[in-house]
Amino acid sequence: MTRSLSIVIPAYDEEKRLPDTLERITGYLNSGKWKFSEVIVVDDGSRDGTVRVAGEFRARVRSVRVLRNPGNRGKGYAVRHGMLEAKGEWTLFTDADLSTPIEELEKLWTAAQKSRAQIAIGSRALDRSLIGVHQPLFRESAGKLFNLAVRVITGLPFWDTQCGFKLFETKAAREIFRRQQLERFGFDVEVLFIARKLGYSSIEVPVRWNDVAGTKVGAVSGLSAFLDPLRVRLHQLRGKYR
Repeated sequence: MTRSLSIVIPAYDEEKRLPDTLERITGYLNSGKWKFSEVIVVDDGSRDGTVRVAGEFRARVRSVRVLRNPGNRGKGYAVRHGMLEAKGEWTLFTDADLSTPIEELEKLWTAAQKSRAQIAIGSRALDRSLIGVHQPLFRESAGKLFNLAVRVITGLPFWDTQCGFKLFETKAAREIFRRQQLERFGFDVEVLFIARKLGYSSIEVPVRWNDVAGTKVGAVSGLSAFLDPLRVRLHQLRGKYR
């Protein structure tokens, strides 16, 4: 790897997990595989000490940046905020719990380079033997049903749109994310849909993944997400992705 990389971490009430996550990511980046790298923590109106611990880490590691949303706007808003501020040639967004280990970035990068794709997305569905710790049965089954609905409604070919580990060529990301409308958990579907409409190439890559306790997705949010593929189609009909 010789290019430059930004890593975006959306964070809401991540005071406890964030320090270890930042240590692991910055340690990985110190391997010297990137000419330039940065880590962007986007606080989504946290009620705990997320901003404080991120700021303390930045005081030690200057490649860490801390952005703040205007209140609790949602994961989609936080990711968009970070993606549009990224300075690297490539930008990864990853969950603060590192349910997909940061080392799996190697797989996304290699797949993107071999296929000349502008987007590589981590997938739990292509090889479920890579899942170390599964979600509770109900949540895992709901996830499979959701992705089936996504394929039927949007025509997207992916088996797992919701894994929070996606790599974008930053030039493409700017065009995609500035058109994004959804601010909460259905945004993954929307940005992949926009990417396809704009003609960007995407590849789905099997990655290691472990369920981590402390999900921020409540039952109401989960049910609302099932409407998001329909919202995406509606936005398309209204011309919001032009």
